[in-house]
Amino acid sequence: MASTRSSRRITTAVFSLLAAGSLAACGGGEAEANSADNSLRFAVTDLQGMEELQREYGAFQDVFEEKSGMEMEFFAVTDRTAAAAALQNDEVDIVFTGPAEYVVLHERTDAEPVVAIERPGYRSCIYTSAESEVDSLDDLKGEKVAMSDVGSTSGHLGPSQIFVDAGIDPMNDLEVLTVGDTVHEALKRGDVAAVGIGCHDYEEFMQTDDPADFPILTEGDQLPPDLLMASSSLDEEKVETVRQTFTENFDELLTAMLEGKDNAKYEGAALVEVTDEDYDVVRSMYRAIGADDFTEFVGD
Repeated sequence: MASTRSSRRITTAVFSLLAAGSLAACGGGEAEANSADNSLRFAVTDLQGMEELQREYGAFQDVFEEKSGMEMEFFAVTDRTAAAAALQNDEVDIVFTGPAEYVVLHERTDAEPVVAIERPGYRSCIYTSAESEVDSLDDLKGEKVAMSDVGSTSGHLGPSQIFVDAGIDPMNDLEVLTVGDTVHEALKRGDVAAVGIGCHDYEEFMQTDDPADFPILTEGDQLPPDLLMASSSLDEEKVETVRQTFTENFDELLTAMLEGKDNAKYEGAALVEVTDEDYDVVRSMYRAIGADDFTEFVGD
């Protein structure tokens, strides 16, 4: 990959010199070309549609453009499948996504990390009902356990890895039910013996329920951070501009992000540097649910 990027930089440099000569002779096209070169197409994997993207990241867009000098263009994607297609078709430059999605998108597109945003307390929890006879993870063997969505970092992969680390095979020793947002209700009804979910979701559930009634059996390790990933076709100068803009202005960018109600999870977040290897733990989590081929989580 290093030689490919090096070749791309050389080609880009040569093209830029040639283009500069041509534009000098075509004054009318100069502003248009500069505007196009100054744009950055931006997508977020967990938002549905342009209206939601604008509502959640409109303030962030304004601050980013002011600090970077670039024009940010929103590109709406419905899920990781659409994000992968957009990267493959060179329709988007930067994708903001979670750890589970990153692993899949990197596998399919070679998109690379730029910067990452580490959420405080981003880990998975497994909890039960005080009315049950479950006192430990071992007591859950042969039982039904509710988790959220298939492939969710904190609500499926993380809890599955917790069981693996405890010597319990989630594929054979448990009956895992992925039931989305109804995990807590499933436990309250007695449909399952326990829930594996993000600890932040557990805290939300406990805003209306007594934690004493739903004791936590165990918590997992801190999960890898969410991150901005760059298309492999995005030139290095733009990648560096994005990285530098976040590094120098993160507090202001984060404040703008927090104007979106769904971004409350980033309260108190920190900017960190990551490499692809930092997400090997997520690849291990995929294997914990029997998914050795990560690309199966992205449609053809």
